[in-house]
Amino acid sequence: MFLSPLFSGSSGNATAVEIGGVRLLVDAGKTCRCLENALQCVGIPPETIQALFITHEHIDHVRGAGVFSRRYDVPIYANAGTWEAMLPLIGEIAPKNTRVFSTDHGFFLKDAVVFPFKTPHDARESVGYRFSHGAHAMTVMTDIGHADPVLLEQAAGSDLVLIEANHDPELVRSCRYPYVTKQRILSDRGHLSNEHAGRALARLYTTGVRQAILAHLSRDNNFAELALSTVREQLRLADIPDEAFSLTVARREEATGVFQVSE
Repeated sequence: MFLSPLFSGSSGNATAVEIGGVRLLVDAGKTCRCLENALQCVGIPPETIQALFITHEHIDHVRGAGVFSRRYDVPIYANAGTWEAMLPLIGEIAPKNTRVFSTDHGFFLKDAVVFPFKTPHDARESVGYRFSHGAHAMTVMTDIGHADPVLLEQAAGSDLVLIEANHDPELVRSCRYPYVTKQRILSDRGHLSNEHAGRALARLYTTGVRQAILAHLSRDNNFAELALSTVREQLRLADIPDEAFSLTVARREEATGVFQVSE
């Protein structure tokens, strides 16, 4: 099983996952051609993708979903609220490829278990995903305004967690964004700061999590070195040494690599 961030940020998000013999994409926020190129760069033929899982309807998560589904005859999985909100953005999808799930209810995808869980974001019915196979799991949780214990329980014990580290609050407050945009980002239904991502990972460490990818970094209010140092600081404050926790920052405009999880 593996996870590969293809794109990460407000200009587009997509993550390739293989689990239980199934290859899928979580979000498709770039054009179909960009998705195809990124998949090929990490050695994944686009035609081997068997499903698209959408977290929420914002354009940086669904931009290429419709075209990819139609071109490769791939089903799209989302909850009812997200389907209603994203359909005008992605175009008509074949009925056989329209898959609707209930949030907080797991289901099988061949031998893998998919558990979509509610996330606090300003979208219709935003979710994250936990993908499990046997005793192993990977969790994708971006676009989260805050990380409370209920949310973190969904990622507990995962072999790998893709988690948002969107911004530094002081950079947001001092940037040129309109006041209403700043308030949205900093709200409990906006985006997770570096510091809060670090605190979340410190709590997840106690459940067995040892590896994380920091995702959805703001172009204007964050940068890789700042995200890493801030998260590391929170881990050290929790007495977690650097060598005990693997951290990587997902790249914005290119694939970050393929992260294998041994089964």
